[in-house]
Amino acid sequence: MAPTGEVHEGTLLWEPTEEIIATAKVTRYMSWLGRSFAGYDDLWTWSTDEPAEFWQSIWDYFDVVGERGTGPVLSGTMPGAVWFEGATLNYSANALRRAATTPEKTAVIFRDESGNRRTLTYGELAEEVARVRTGLIGLGVASGDRVAAYLPNIPEALIAFLATASLGAIWSSCSPDFGAPSVIDRFTQIAPKVLFTVDGYRYNGRDFDRSATVDEIAAKLPSLAATVVIGSARPGRLAWEELRASAGPLEFEPVPFDHPLWVVYSSGTTGLPKPIVHGHGGIVLEHVKTLSFHQDLGESDVFFWYTTTGWMMWNYLAGGLLVGATVVLYDGSAAHPATDALWRVVAEEKVTYFGTGAPYLVASMRAGVRPEGIEALRGIGSTGSPLPPEGFGWVYDVAPNIQLGSFSGGTDVCTGFVGPVPLLPIRAGVIPCRCLGARVESYDPAGAARIGEVGELVVTQPMPSMPVMFWNDPDGTRYRESYFEDYPGIWRHGDWIKILPDGGCVIYGRSDSTLNRGGVRMGTSEFYRVVERFPEIADSLVIDTGQLGQEGRLLLYVTVAEGAELTDELIMRLRRTLRTELSPRHVPDRITAVPGVPRTLSGKKLEVPVRKILLGVPIERAANLDSMANPEVLTHFLPDA
Repeated sequence: MAPTGEVHEGTLLWEPTEEIIATAKVTRYMSWLGRSFAGYDDLWTWSTDEPAEFWQSIWDYFDVVGERGTGPVLSGTMPGAVWFEGATLNYSANALRRAATTPEKTAVIFRDESGNRRTLTYGELAEEVARVRTGLIGLGVASGDRVAAYLPNIPEALIAFLATASLGAIWSSCSPDFGAPSVIDRFTQIAPKVLFTVDGYRYNGRDFDRSATVDEIAAKLPSLAATVVIGSARPGRLAWEELRASAGPLEFEPVPFDHPLWVVYSSGTTGLPKPIVHGHGGIVLEHVKTLSFHQDLGESDVFFWYTTTGWMMWNYLAGGLLVGATVVLYDGSAAHPATDALWRVVAEEKVTYFGTGAPYLVASMRAGVRPEGIEALRGIGSTGSPLPPEGFGWVYDVAPNIQLGSFSGGTDVCTGFVGPVPLLPIRAGVIPCRCLGARVESYDPAGAARIGEVGELVVTQPMPSMPVMFWNDPDGTRYRESYFEDYPGIWRHGDWIKILPDGGCVIYGRSDSTLNRGGVRMGTSEFYRVVERFPEIADSLVIDTGQLGQEGRLLLYVTVAEGAELTDELIMRLRRTLRTELSPRHVPDRITAVPGVPRTLSGKKLEVPVRKILLGVPIERAANLDSMANPEVLTHFLPDA
């Protein structure tokens, strides 16, 4: 149903028909279970009350390629729960299983902003993976080694990832719009053996040379046996075509359930980006569950999510292969040559499920976009930040028959905690349900679960895609501090959530100070390392005012060194350096001089209180003045200061 009149939070926009419910993959699963469920909420309750039985059923229902073993499905509690003890499998074996049964089916469609297009069938994809796998073996890559990539969202990135995983080696990627320091901060932590790169990329109609950046990154990685360059060849670098020159057998190294699959990065507010490690088994089970039951995806679908290789949604998009879908990779700007660029891809490739960041849907709404030729589309996914009610309304104005799936989750688990399901209606600003197997609650500061009240999003039962560890965190201290410090034994995610009496959820953005720009999360410490390297800057504070799905302003406050001034020339240099070393998304909207940065008595910067002040919360409610070393500076952060 299309919206009529003004759309508010909770406005009913779509309801599943009897046919949609009857043919939904989650309905078939419930029938296969042979149990009687009163509805989705009943199924969710069972999946979280009996996690071992539920996740065993996922392995069985999807006929996971691997050896189940005889160990328990789940033992222990968070943190440190152990899943499927004794089981072995390989992600790539599951992703490429259709190469043996339907090799002619299209696995990958590649598009870029310049109009280039390529396709790979499952058979061709498997052959390419075998070639690159052979090349990696020739470079000495084996199970447990790390393989890094500084690549756009191109087929070679997906091929290299699947080849890496087939060996039991560990993948990690960054997109080429990241500056050298941000990449070095990530990759030096994992000491990769091979680096895949490009010497340049195209974005928003402009070509960007990355050859010097690649040299700088490689120079900081003494562990490298080779740097493989795609699209060009130069001395001291191995060309992609040379790496893939030999055709070898496609084999898959069986690895334990929790064997590291990839390292992704999520930043806190201090220190280096956290290197989060996910396991083969947890990702396979989580992705087949979410893609099939919550997005209703399968072998007949064309699955497109707009992402870069530096965002977890790239890893999630690759999961489309696990359910036999055709995945669409897109390289370039979402709005070049016009705001409707992605909608044109959706129409031309007959995409059935299109995912993007909430800001793109809002930008399309504001630009007056009305997509045409999208009759094949039956689902739209939205993530990265909360989609406001008016964004929901616009989607149903231009595409009244689709199911809008707003998700909220994170890099930390590479999935959504809350999201859609075909059995439930869609209401503006409301995420329909807590996902199967995710015991999500809203906690007040005392650790009590609340319904109908905004609180901390917590998870009270383990999930198999929770990190198996952080890299270089042998005793798990950093892992525990990241999620389990506030509520012992309970995962605190860092989002504000309200759970409604009927199970719907409303996400109110981050409860911590992590910056989220266009779906790319970055810790404030990465800003400070760049800004405070300037001799003119004595101290700094960066705040993202984004909320409720709307990208806010990125504000940088600096305290200048003695004898220095915040001149136009210094501001220009700061902007240029942040653009180069972090990304174009992280250039501040405003840079302001302040006499001091507010700190606690122990010296910690007070980012969250300042953000609250900027959003209109009175100073006395936003901060505990007695715990501050310099409370007098807070007045300089008032909205009209």
